[in-house]
Amino acid sequence: VLIANYFSNTDIRLEEHPIPQISEGECLVKIHASGICGSDLMEWYRLDKVPVVLGHETSGEIVELGKGVNHLKVGDRVVACHHVPCLECRFCNRGQETMCKTLHSTTYDPGGFSQYVRLPEINTRLGVFQIPDNITYEEASFAEPLACVIRGQDRINLGASDVVLVIGSGISGILHIALAKARGAERIIAVDINKNRLPWAKKFGADIVAEDISTIVDKIDQKADIIILTTGHPTAVQGSFKVAAEGATILLFAPSDPDTTVQFDINELFFKHDRTITTTYANSPNDLREALNLISEKKVKVKEMITHRIGLDEIQNGFDLVQNGTESLKVIVEPHRN
Repeated sequence: VLIANYFSNTDIRLEEHPIPQISEGECLVKIHASGICGSDLMEWYRLDKVPVVLGHETSGEIVELGKGVNHLKVGDRVVACHHVPCLECRFCNRGQETMCKTLHSTTYDPGGFSQYVRLPEINTRLGVFQIPDNITYEEASFAEPLACVIRGQDRINLGASDVVLVIGSGISGILHIALAKARGAERIIAVDINKNRLPWAKKFGADIVAEDISTIVDKIDQKADIIILTTGHPTAVQGSFKVAAEGATILLFAPSDPDTTVQFDINELFFKHDRTITTTYANSPNDLREALNLISEKKVKVKEMITHRIGLDEIQNGFDLVQNGTESLKVIVEPHRN
């Protein structure tokens, strides 16, 4: 079978690989759709692990079950999680599943940019979710990134009366905008220095769009209650402090390059602003279930976010499209596409 072996953002090699052999408690999934995530292009994060098969936004069909797997059947249409929490440790019991050591050590074999993946026993037991009948495979591949967005917005208690500013209108930002709209945010503002992305922000729910964060206060005549940063660039982080209302919450939803730092005045934050700065990473099984429900109910219309569908043999072009960021919003890899 074919796999896409990652060596760098500009060196992804299509190779043949034996079909993974499953053991007791495991399952084999035929991958039908796998989204390219912005994190797949974080070269600095990947290079010490290469070569590696990436891809974690996957959906597919179960084609083989190991002994003892009774809750699934061959032919089931599923979303398969690469990271799975144990659901038993102190972090899981406190609702902090993404801090679970098991979650950080689990994955599937190989990654989703392949034609088939083997799910280890714990992934098979805890990380497989049935796809509702009215969802296509490509729509189901959004469950993982949308689940991350759900976790972020739950953390900041985004509500109906909030003025929300989303900084960055790549796919993470667009999903945040769409979910904030579905949750009834009073006003949604989107900022991106790439003006080509702003029409997408408007399409999926932004009331106001801008290229320059410094113009936001003048545009809306008030500051933002909720700020979601889908970029970790220090200029964007610093800029967010200037447009945050008193009592605002700022969500850092993306990492920065290594050794990046941001300075702020602690006393000013303490005495004058009463702001909360927080982060979220990844998602939990409950987040993923909610994501599938939102997609099924068309409350977040992910199909309209897909700009490119490619075969595994075109994956280098797919990475180039995402890296460039001007023509694509979401690129879906279909490993069995002819």
